[in-house]
Amino acid sequence: MTPRTPPRHTLVVDVGGTHVKLLATGKRTPIRIDSGPRLTPSAMVREVVAATAHWQFERISLGFPGPVRKGRPQREPWNLGKGWVGFNFERAFGRPVRVINDAAMQALGGYEGGKMLFLGLGTGLGSAMICEGTVLPLELAHLPYRHGASYEDYVGAAGKKRLGKRRWRKHVLEIIDMFMAAFVVDYVVLGGGNAKDMTAVPHNVRIGDNSNAFRGGFRLWDDQRR
Repeated sequence: MTPRTPPRHTLVVDVGGTHVKLLATGKRTPIRIDSGPRLTPSAMVREVVAATAHWQFERISLGFPGPVRKGRPQREPWNLGKGWVGFNFERAFGRPVRVINDAAMQALGGYEGGKMLFLGLGTGLGSAMICEGTVLPLELAHLPYRHGASYEDYVGAAGKKRLGKRRWRKHVLEIIDMFMAAFVVDYVVLGGGNAKDMTAVPHNVRIGDNSNAFRGGFRLWDDQRR
């Protein structure tokens, strides 16, 4: 009789501009580490290793706040310290690491089949699409929208503060309609800290939960194609 392979434990690291959030297989309560403009990747690794010293995990999913290509950050994040591009996360952690754009990781956690567009309404505008299980990170935030301003200028946190919630919601719904038509998706999931301020959405739009980032991190290892 062939012995069963023991289950693998995953640590999910969700890197943000304010906090780095951590959750491992079998744990219920995430750990939050302060982030900010001085956080370098090596400092982040030290903080994560110290905070999870008593947790068991063999592999890591890391959500990065910026474009990722072939598992590597492509641009230094504007709200963190320097050194992320070219950093060797596997060597630093001493474990297998899969790096994915943070919006794509949250999108994966909220995916329920078909063709889905994810829009992260936070400090900026995160975006990703999933088509029949394949994750397609997007960079829509800085495309031009109105009067020389970008989509992010209107529906990011600064836009909500400038416009007020009522006008901000109107722009969010308008942008959803535009993107649904452009990408021909079945449904849209809204995430990010400001999604809770969308009081009413169409039937093909739903409000996701920020915990979907952890769910997406665990799912990231389920399909070897990702």
